[in-house]
Amino acid sequence: QVQLVESGGGLVQSGGSLRLSCAASGTIFSINAMGWYRQAPGKQRELVATITSGGSTNYADSVKGRFTISRDNAKNMVYLQMTSLKPEDTAVYYCNADLKRLPQLPRRNYWGQGTQVTVSS
Repeated sequence: QVQLVESGGGLVQSGGSLRLSCAASGTIFSINAMGWYRQAPGKQRELVATITSGGSTNYADSVKGRFTISRDNAKNMVYLQMTSLKPEDTAVYYCNADLKRLPQLPRRNYWGQGTQVTVSS
């Protein structure tokens, strides 16, 4: 079994900052990409940022320059530092990992349960 557990969400004023963390645990052989996605009420889930095991990053245009994704490969953790938050950043933020549980198994996508981020104006 693999679990992804997010933490760090909450309520913050516009212009404020939050740091999200996600820990992957269980039987894990290797993790390729990890990332953050978000889903606002009435909208589809969208990519926020991803990071490969080598540290290459990709960001949604809406968060470039404000959010920073990072990871600790030794701890199987990924982080999202969010600054200059806007009300439109309000959403449930989900952690995602593309990983192999065992060397003989194919890679699979796993999701966390999500953490709520609310930005007040």
